[in-house]
Amino acid sequence: FKTKGGAVIERACKRPAAAPRSPLLAQGSSFGLLPLRAQPGREAAASGRAERASLAATGRGAQNDGGGGGRARGGLGCLPGPVPRPRALRGRPQPRELGAAQTYKNEGNDYFKEKDYKKAVISYSEGLKKKCNDLELNTVLHTNRAAAQFYLGNYRSALNDAIAARKLKPDHLKAITRGALCHLELKHFSEAITWCEEGLRIDPKEKKLLETRAKADRLKRTEERDFRKAKLQEKREQSRKEALLKAIKDRNIKLSLASSKEDTTISADVAEMSLDGLGSENDMGAKVCLDENGSLTWPVLFLYPEHGQTDFISSFHEESRFIDHLMVMFEELPPWDVEKKYIPSELELYFEDEEKGEIYQINTETTLLQALQHQRYFIKAGTPTFLVLVKLAPFSKNYFFGKKVHWLK
Repeated sequence: FKTKGGAVIERACKRPAAAPRSPLLAQGSSFGLLPLRAQPGREAAASGRAERASLAATGRGAQNDGGGGGRARGGLGCLPGPVPRPRALRGRPQPRELGAAQTYKNEGNDYFKEKDYKKAVISYSEGLKKKCNDLELNTVLHTNRAAAQFYLGNYRSALNDAIAARKLKPDHLKAITRGALCHLELKHFSEAITWCEEGLRIDPKEKKLLETRAKADRLKRTEERDFRKAKLQEKREQSRKEALLKAIKDRNIKLSLASSKEDTTISADVAEMSLDGLGSENDMGAKVCLDENGSLTWPVLFLYPEHGQTDFISSFHEESRFIDHLMVMFEELPPWDVEKKYIPSELELYFEDEEKGEIYQINTETTLLQALQHQRYFIKAGTPTFLVLVKLAPFSKNYFFGKKVHWLK
Protein backbone atom coordinates (compact mmCIF):
# COMPACT_ATOMS: atom_id res chain seq x y z
CA PHE A 1 0.00 0.00 0.00
CA LYS A 2 1.08 3.64 -0.42
CA THR A 3 2.06 5.91 2.48
CA LYS A 4 1.33 9.57 2.64
CA GLY A 5 4.76 10.27 1.16
CA GLY A 6 3.99 8.10 -1.76
CA ALA A 7 6.33 5.36 -0.73
CA VAL A 8 5.20 1.91 -1.42
CA ILE A 9 5.52 -0.39 1.53
CA GLU A 10 5.06 -4.11 1.13
CA ARG A 11 3.91 -5.99 4.16
CA ALA A 12 3.85 -9.64 4.38
CA CYS A 13 0.44 -10.61 5.45
CA LYS A 14 0.53 -13.80 7.42
CA ARG A 15 -2.54 -15.78 6.78
CA PRO A 16 -3.85 -17.85 9.57
CA ALA A 17 -2.96 -21.48 9.27
CA ALA A 18 -5.71 -23.69 7.85
CA ALA A 19 -7.22 -26.10 10.21
CA PRO A 20 -5.93 -29.65 9.71
CA ARG A 21 -8.21 -31.75 7.55
CA SER A 22 -10.08 -34.57 9.09
CA PRO A 23 -8.42 -37.95 8.49
CA LEU A 24 -11.70 -39.13 7.05
CA LEU A 25 -11.72 -36.35 4.46
CA ALA A 26 -8.06 -36.82 3.72
CA GLN A 27 -8.88 -40.29 2.54
CA GLY A 28 -11.34 -38.93 -0.04
CA SER A 29 -13.91 -41.38 -1.35
CA SER A 30 -12.21 -44.24 0.44
CA PHE A 31 -13.06 -42.98 3.93
CA GLY A 32 -15.34 -45.93 4.38
CA LEU A 33 -12.30 -48.23 4.61
CA LEU A 34 -11.20 -46.64 7.94
CA PRO A 35 -12.65 -48.09 11.09
CA LEU A 36 -15.38 -45.81 12.37
CA ARG A 37 -14.34 -46.20 15.98
CA ALA A 38 -10.61 -45.60 15.54
CA GLN A 39 -10.33 -42.01 14.24
CA PRO A 40 -7.33 -39.98 15.50
CA GLY A 41 -7.94 -37.32 18.12
CA ARG A 42 -10.98 -38.92 19.78
CA GLU A 43 -11.71 -41.91 21.81
CA ALA A 44 -13.97 -44.63 20.46
CA ALA A 45 -17.63 -43.69 20.51
CA ALA A 46 -19.74 -45.09 23.30
CA SER A 47 -21.33 -48.45 22.58
CA GLY A 48 -24.94 -48.32 21.40
CA ARG A 49 -24.58 -45.14 19.31
CA ALA A 50 -25.53 -45.26 15.70
CA GLU A 51 -22.73 -45.16 13.13
CA ARG A 52 -23.96 -41.82 11.81
CA ALA A 53 -23.74 -40.20 15.21
CA SER A 54 -20.27 -41.68 15.74
CA LEU A 55 -19.07 -40.47 12.37
CA ALA A 56 -20.46 -36.97 12.98
CA ALA A 57 -18.81 -36.79 16.36
CA THR A 58 -15.54 -37.83 14.83
CA GLY A 59 -15.82 -35.07 12.23
CA ARG A 60 -16.43 -32.42 14.87
CA GLY A 61 -13.43 -33.67 16.79
CA ALA A 62 -11.29 -33.29 13.73
CA GLN A 63 -12.30 -29.59 13.46
CA ASN A 64 -11.56 -28.82 17.11
CA ASP A 65 -8.12 -30.44 16.94
CA GLY A 66 -6.91 -27.71 14.49
CA GLY A 67 -5.65 -25.34 17.24
CA GLY A 68 -7.62 -22.15 16.48
CA GLY A 69 -7.90 -22.29 12.73
CA GLY A 70 -11.11 -21.69 10.88
CA ARG A 71 -13.68 -24.43 10.18
CA ALA A 72 -12.45 -27.12 7.94
CA ARG A 73 -14.18 -27.07 4.61
CA GLY A 74 -16.23 -30.04 3.74
CA GLY A 75 -16.93 -30.85 7.37
CA LEU A 76 -19.13 -33.80 8.29
CA GLY A 77 -21.86 -31.76 9.83
CA CYS A 78 -24.18 -33.11 7.13
CA LEU A 79 -23.40 -36.81 6.51
CA PRO A 80 -24.18 -38.65 3.27
CA GLY A 81 -26.52 -41.67 3.09
CA PRO A 82 -25.50 -45.32 3.73
CA VAL A 83 -21.90 -46.02 2.90
CA PRO A 84 -21.72 -48.11 -0.28
CA ARG A 85 -19.89 -51.47 -0.19
CA PRO A 86 -16.32 -50.84 -1.49
CA ARG A 87 -15.67 -52.23 -4.93
CA ALA A 88 -12.79 -54.30 -3.58
CA LEU A 89 -15.24 -56.21 -1.38
CA ARG A 90 -18.04 -56.60 -3.88
CA GLY A 91 -18.72 -60.22 -4.89
CA ARG A 92 -17.18 -61.58 -1.71
CA PRO A 93 -19.33 -63.80 0.56
CA GLN A 94 -21.58 -61.86 2.87
CA PRO A 95 -20.43 -62.44 6.45
CA ARG A 96 -23.88 -63.53 7.63
CA GLU A 97 -24.38 -66.03 4.80
CA LEU A 98 -20.85 -67.35 5.13
CA GLY A 99 -21.18 -67.78 8.86
CA ALA A 100 -24.48 -69.63 8.58
CA ALA A 101 -23.17 -71.97 5.88
CA GLN A 102 -20.07 -72.66 7.96
CA THR A 103 -22.23 -73.40 10.98
CA TYR A 104 -24.35 -75.90 9.05
CA LYS A 105 -21.19 -77.54 7.70
CA ASN A 106 -19.82 -77.99 11.22
CA GLU A 107 -23.17 -79.30 12.39
CA GLY A 108 -23.24 -81.80 9.52
CA ASN A 109 -19.71 -82.92 10.36
CA ASP A 110 -20.78 -83.61 13.94
CA TYR A 111 -23.72 -85.72 12.76
CA PHE A 112 -21.43 -87.52 10.32
CA LYS A 113 -19.02 -88.45 13.11
CA GLU A 114 -21.98 -89.83 15.04
CA LYS A 115 -22.96 -91.83 11.90
CA ASP A 116 -26.31 -90.05 11.81
CA TYR A 117 -26.06 -89.66 8.04
CA LYS A 118 -29.66 -88.56 7.46
CA LYS A 119 -29.26 -85.54 9.73
CA ALA A 120 -25.86 -84.86 8.21
CA VAL A 121 -27.47 -84.68 4.76
CA ILE A 122 -30.04 -82.22 6.08
CA SER A 123 -27.37 -79.97 7.64
CA TYR A 124 -25.20 -79.92 4.52
CA SER A 125 -28.29 -79.17 2.42
CA GLU A 126 -29.18 -76.23 4.65
CA GLY A 127 -25.65 -74.92 4.26
CA LEU A 128 -25.94 -75.08 0.48
CA LYS A 129 -29.27 -73.25 0.62
CA LYS A 130 -27.46 -70.20 2.01
CA LYS A 131 -25.86 -69.79 -1.42
CA CYS A 132 -22.79 -68.05 -0.12
CA ASN A 133 -20.14 -67.25 -2.70
CA ASP A 134 -17.35 -69.12 -0.95
CA LEU A 135 -16.24 -71.61 -3.62
CA GLU A 136 -14.23 -73.76 -1.24
CA LEU A 137 -17.02 -74.01 1.33
CA ASN A 138 -19.65 -74.97 -1.25
CA THR A 139 -17.31 -77.61 -2.67
CA VAL A 140 -16.84 -79.10 0.79
CA LEU A 141 -20.60 -79.06 1.46
CA HIS A 142 -21.28 -80.97 -1.75
CA THR A 143 -18.46 -83.44 -1.08
CA ASN A 144 -19.54 -84.05 2.51
CA ARG A 145 -23.15 -84.53 1.51
CA ALA A 146 -22.01 -87.00 -1.14
CA ALA A 147 -20.24 -89.00 1.58
CA ALA A 148 -23.35 -89.03 3.79
CA GLN A 149 -25.56 -90.08 0.88
CA PHE A 150 -23.06 -92.81 0.01
CA TYR A 151 -23.28 -94.36 3.47
CA LEU A 152 -27.07 -94.24 3.22
CA GLY A 153 -26.84 -96.27 0.03
CA ASN A 154 -28.10 -93.39 -2.13
CA TYR A 155 -25.35 -93.82 -4.70
CA ARG A 156 -26.95 -91.79 -7.49
CA SER A 157 -27.57 -88.81 -5.18
CA ALA A 158 -24.02 -89.12 -3.89
CA LEU A 159 -22.70 -89.17 -7.45
CA ASN A 160 -24.69 -86.04 -8.32
CA ASP A 161 -23.07 -84.22 -5.38
CA ALA A 162 -19.61 -85.39 -6.39
CA ILE A 163 -20.23 -84.07 -9.91
CA ALA A 164 -21.47 -80.74 -8.49
CA ALA A 165 -18.36 -80.45 -6.31
CA ARG A 166 -16.11 -81.06 -9.31
CA LYS A 167 -17.89 -78.37 -11.29
CA LEU A 168 -16.92 -75.93 -8.57
CA LYS A 169 -13.42 -77.32 -8.12
CA PRO A 170 -12.37 -79.86 -10.78
CA ASP A 171 -9.25 -80.98 -8.91
CA HIS A 172 -10.99 -81.64 -5.57
CA LEU A 173 -9.54 -85.06 -4.75
CA LYS A 174 -12.16 -86.09 -2.19
CA ALA A 175 -14.98 -85.40 -4.64
CA ILE A 176 -13.18 -87.42 -7.33
CA THR A 177 -12.66 -90.33 -4.93
CA ARG A 178 -16.29 -90.27 -3.82
CA GLY A 179 -17.52 -90.16 -7.41
CA ALA A 180 -15.34 -93.13 -8.35
CA LEU A 181 -16.75 -95.15 -5.44
CA CYS A 182 -20.30 -94.26 -6.49
CA HIS A 183 -19.66 -95.43 -10.04
CA LEU A 184 -18.23 -98.65 -8.65
CA GLU A 185 -21.34 -99.33 -6.55
CA LEU A 186 -23.57 -98.52 -9.52
CA LYS A 187 -21.57 -101.02 -11.60
CA HIS A 188 -20.38 -98.27 -13.95
CA PHE A 189 -16.93 -99.82 -14.05
CA SER A 190 -15.58 -97.89 -17.04
CA GLU A 191 -16.64 -94.56 -15.50
CA ALA A 192 -15.13 -95.56 -12.15
CA ILE A 193 -11.79 -96.27 -13.85
CA THR A 194 -11.93 -92.92 -15.65
CA TRP A 195 -12.54 -91.00 -12.40
CA CYS A 196 -9.73 -92.88 -10.68
CA GLU A 197 -7.29 -92.04 -13.44
CA GLU A 198 -8.25 -88.37 -13.29
CA GLY A 199 -7.64 -88.36 -9.55
CA LEU A 200 -4.34 -90.21 -9.86
CA ARG A 201 -3.09 -87.52 -12.23
CA ILE A 202 -3.44 -85.17 -9.26
CA ASP A 203 -2.02 -87.57 -6.66
CA PRO A 204 -0.45 -90.70 -8.17
CA LYS A 205 -0.05 -92.29 -4.72
CA GLU A 206 -3.64 -91.90 -3.48
CA LYS A 207 -4.26 -95.33 -1.95
CA LYS A 208 -8.06 -95.30 -2.16
CA LEU A 209 -8.03 -94.43 -5.84
CA LEU A 210 -5.47 -97.13 -6.60
CA GLU A 211 -7.58 -99.74 -4.81
CA THR A 212 -10.79 -98.57 -6.46
CA ARG A 213 -9.26 -98.60 -9.94
CA ALA A 214 -7.91 -102.14 -9.44
CA LYS A 215 -11.28 -103.39 -8.21
CA ALA A 216 -13.21 -101.65 -10.99
CA ASP A 217 -10.85 -103.07 -13.60
CA ARG A 218 -11.26 -106.59 -12.20
CA LEU A 219 -15.05 -106.33 -12.07
CA LYS A 220 -15.16 -104.85 -15.57
CA ARG A 221 -13.25 -107.80 -16.99
CA THR A 222 -15.52 -110.21 -15.12
CA GLU A 223 -18.61 -108.41 -16.43
CA GLU A 224 -17.30 -108.55 -20.00
CA ARG A 225 -16.52 -112.25 -19.65
CA ASP A 226 -19.99 -112.99 -18.24
CA PHE A 227 -21.54 -110.97 -21.05
CA ARG A 228 -19.69 -113.02 -23.65
CA LYS A 229 -20.80 -116.21 -21.94
CA ALA A 230 -24.40 -115.03 -21.82
CA LYS A 231 -24.36 -114.13 -25.50
CA LEU A 232 -22.90 -117.53 -26.37
CA GLN A 233 -25.48 -119.27 -24.20
CA GLU A 234 -28.23 -117.20 -25.79
CA LYS A 235 -27.01 -118.21 -29.22
CA ARG A 236 -26.95 -121.87 -28.22
CA GLU A 237 -30.41 -121.61 -26.71
CA GLN A 238 -31.74 -120.04 -29.87
CA SER A 239 -30.24 -122.84 -31.94
CA ARG A 240 -31.78 -125.38 -29.57
CA LYS A 241 -35.19 -123.74 -29.89
CA GLU A 242 -34.96 -123.73 -33.66
CA ALA A 243 -34.03 -127.43 -33.70
CA LEU A 244 -36.84 -128.19 -31.26
CA LEU A 245 -39.46 -126.37 -33.28
CA LYS A 246 -38.28 -128.10 -36.45
CA ALA A 247 -38.60 -131.50 -34.77
CA ILE A 248 -42.13 -130.68 -33.61
CA LYS A 249 -43.23 -129.53 -37.04
CA ASP A 250 -41.56 -132.47 -38.76
CA ARG A 251 -43.81 -134.72 -36.66
CA ASN A 252 -46.90 -132.77 -37.69
CA ILE A 253 -47.60 -131.83 -34.07
CA LYS A 254 -49.79 -128.76 -33.72
CA LEU A 255 -49.30 -126.05 -31.09
CA SER A 256 -52.00 -123.84 -29.69
CA LEU A 257 -50.93 -120.68 -27.84
CA ALA A 258 -53.39 -118.07 -26.67
CA SER A 259 -50.79 -115.32 -27.03
CA SER A 260 -50.04 -115.99 -30.68
CA LYS A 261 -52.23 -116.57 -33.74
CA GLU A 262 -49.39 -118.07 -35.74
CA ASP A 263 -47.61 -121.21 -34.65
CA THR A 264 -44.61 -120.61 -36.88
CA THR A 265 -42.95 -117.98 -34.70
CA ILE A 266 -40.18 -119.45 -32.59
CA SER A 267 -40.21 -116.77 -29.92
CA ALA A 268 -43.97 -117.06 -29.43
CA ASP A 269 -44.28 -120.83 -29.58
CA VAL A 270 -41.29 -122.29 -27.88
CA ALA A 271 -40.88 -119.61 -25.25
CA GLU A 272 -44.24 -120.56 -23.74
CA MET A 273 -43.65 -124.33 -23.75
CA SER A 274 -43.39 -124.55 -19.99
CA LEU A 275 -45.49 -125.51 -17.01
CA ASP A 276 -45.04 -122.39 -14.95
CA GLY A 277 -48.81 -121.90 -14.89
CA LEU A 278 -49.50 -125.12 -12.94
CA GLY A 279 -49.80 -125.04 -9.19
CA SER A 280 -47.70 -128.08 -8.19
CA GLU A 281 -44.14 -127.35 -7.12
CA ASN A 282 -42.89 -130.58 -8.76
CA ASP A 283 -43.82 -129.47 -12.28
CA MET A 284 -42.33 -125.97 -12.21
CA GLY A 285 -40.04 -125.37 -15.16
CA ALA A 286 -40.74 -128.69 -16.97
CA LYS A 287 -40.76 -128.32 -20.74
CA VAL A 288 -40.45 -130.25 -23.96
CA CYS A 289 -36.92 -131.36 -24.79
CA LEU A 290 -35.11 -132.75 -27.79
CA ASP A 291 -32.56 -135.33 -26.65
CA GLU A 292 -29.26 -136.21 -28.30
CA ASN A 293 -30.94 -139.03 -30.22
CA GLY A 294 -33.45 -136.65 -31.79
CA SER A 295 -36.39 -137.87 -29.68
CA LEU A 296 -38.88 -135.61 -27.90
CA THR A 297 -39.88 -135.87 -24.28
CA TRP A 298 -42.93 -133.95 -23.07
CA PRO A 299 -44.39 -132.87 -19.75
CA VAL A 300 -47.83 -134.57 -19.62
CA LEU A 301 -50.77 -133.86 -17.36
CA PHE A 302 -53.48 -136.42 -16.48
CA LEU A 303 -56.78 -135.11 -15.15
CA TYR A 304 -59.24 -137.14 -13.05
CA PRO A 305 -62.42 -135.04 -13.20
CA GLU A 306 -64.43 -137.42 -10.99
CA HIS A 307 -62.18 -136.68 -8.00
CA GLY A 308 -60.67 -133.33 -9.02
CA GLN A 309 -57.18 -134.84 -8.94
CA THR A 310 -54.19 -134.68 -11.29
CA ASP A 311 -51.01 -136.59 -12.09
CA PHE A 312 -48.05 -135.00 -13.72
CA ILE A 313 -45.26 -136.70 -15.63
CA SER A 314 -42.36 -134.31 -16.20
CA SER A 315 -40.65 -136.39 -18.91
CA PHE A 316 -42.94 -138.56 -21.05
CA HIS A 317 -40.99 -140.05 -23.99
CA GLU A 318 -42.88 -139.72 -27.25
CA GLU A 319 -42.51 -143.46 -28.01
CA SER A 320 -43.88 -144.55 -24.62
CA ARG A 321 -47.38 -146.04 -24.40
CA PHE A 322 -50.05 -144.61 -22.13
CA ILE A 323 -50.83 -148.00 -20.60
CA ASP A 324 -47.23 -148.37 -19.44
CA HIS A 325 -47.44 -145.15 -17.44
CA LEU A 326 -50.90 -145.94 -16.11
CA MET A 327 -49.69 -149.27 -14.78
CA VAL A 328 -46.86 -147.58 -12.91
CA MET A 329 -49.06 -144.79 -11.55
CA PHE A 330 -51.76 -147.18 -10.31
CA GLU A 331 -49.53 -149.97 -9.14
CA GLU A 332 -50.69 -148.79 -5.74
CA LEU A 333 -54.14 -147.32 -5.53
CA PRO A 334 -54.22 -143.63 -4.65
CA PRO A 335 -55.80 -142.64 -1.32
CA TRP A 336 -58.64 -140.79 -3.05
CA ASP A 337 -59.77 -143.97 -4.84
CA VAL A 338 -61.81 -145.28 -1.93
CA GLU A 339 -63.90 -147.51 -4.24
CA LYS A 340 -60.69 -149.06 -5.66
CA LYS A 341 -61.93 -148.84 -9.23
CA TYR A 342 -58.95 -147.09 -10.85
CA ILE A 343 -57.44 -150.25 -12.31
CA PRO A 344 -55.29 -149.66 -15.45
CA SER A 345 -57.23 -152.16 -17.54
CA GLU A 346 -60.50 -150.39 -16.64
CA LEU A 347 -59.35 -146.89 -17.47
CA GLU A 348 -60.21 -144.89 -20.58
CA LEU A 349 -58.28 -141.99 -22.04
CA TYR A 350 -59.71 -138.87 -23.74
CA PHE A 351 -58.72 -135.42 -24.90
CA GLU A 352 -60.90 -132.39 -25.48
CA ASP A 353 -61.03 -130.31 -28.64
CA GLU A 354 -61.66 -126.90 -27.07
CA GLU A 355 -62.16 -125.17 -30.40
CA LYS A 356 -65.12 -127.39 -31.35
CA GLY A 357 -66.15 -128.42 -27.86
CA GLU A 358 -65.85 -132.10 -28.72
CA ILE A 359 -64.18 -135.02 -26.94
CA TYR A 360 -62.05 -137.72 -28.55
CA GLN A 361 -61.23 -141.11 -27.05
CA ILE A 362 -57.64 -142.45 -27.29
CA ASN A 363 -56.52 -146.06 -27.13
CA THR A 364 -54.35 -146.59 -24.05
CA GLU A 365 -52.13 -148.88 -26.12
CA THR A 366 -51.07 -146.00 -28.37
CA THR A 367 -47.93 -143.97 -27.88
CA LEU A 368 -47.80 -140.34 -26.91
CA LEU A 369 -46.54 -139.42 -30.37
CA GLN A 370 -49.52 -141.13 -32.03
CA ALA A 371 -51.91 -139.18 -29.79
CA LEU A 372 -50.18 -135.89 -30.47
CA GLN A 373 -50.34 -136.50 -34.21
CA HIS A 374 -54.13 -136.71 -34.10
CA GLN A 375 -55.59 -134.24 -36.59
CA ARG A 376 -57.66 -132.53 -33.88
CA TYR A 377 -55.09 -132.52 -31.07
CA PHE A 378 -53.52 -129.14 -30.26
CA ILE A 379 -50.89 -128.80 -27.54
CA LYS A 380 -51.69 -125.85 -25.33
CA ALA A 381 -48.87 -124.00 -23.53
CA GLY A 382 -46.43 -126.82 -24.29
CA THR A 383 -48.19 -129.38 -22.08
CA PRO A 384 -50.22 -132.28 -23.51
CA THR A 385 -53.26 -132.90 -21.30
CA PHE A 386 -55.53 -135.98 -21.13
CA LEU A 387 -58.68 -137.00 -19.24
CA VAL A 388 -58.74 -140.31 -17.36
CA LEU A 389 -62.15 -141.88 -16.61
CA VAL A 390 -63.32 -145.28 -15.40
CA LYS A 391 -65.02 -147.42 -18.05
CA LEU A 392 -68.82 -147.58 -17.67
CA ALA A 393 -68.74 -145.66 -14.38
CA PRO A 394 -71.88 -143.60 -13.57
CA PHE A 395 -69.77 -140.43 -13.38
CA SER A 396 -68.45 -141.04 -16.88
CA LYS A 397 -71.97 -141.26 -18.30
CA ASN A 398 -72.97 -138.01 -16.59
CA TYR A 399 -69.73 -136.31 -17.68
CA PHE A 400 -70.35 -137.06 -21.34
CA PHE A 401 -74.02 -136.15 -21.23
CA GLY A 402 -74.83 -133.49 -23.83
CA LYS A 403 -71.33 -133.56 -25.30
CA LYS A 404 -70.24 -134.88 -28.66
CA VAL A 405 -67.82 -137.78 -28.08
CA HIS A 406 -65.78 -139.48 -30.77
CA TRP A 407 -65.50 -143.05 -29.53
CA LEU A 408 -62.88 -145.53 -30.62
CA LYS A 409 -64.09 -147.94 -33.24
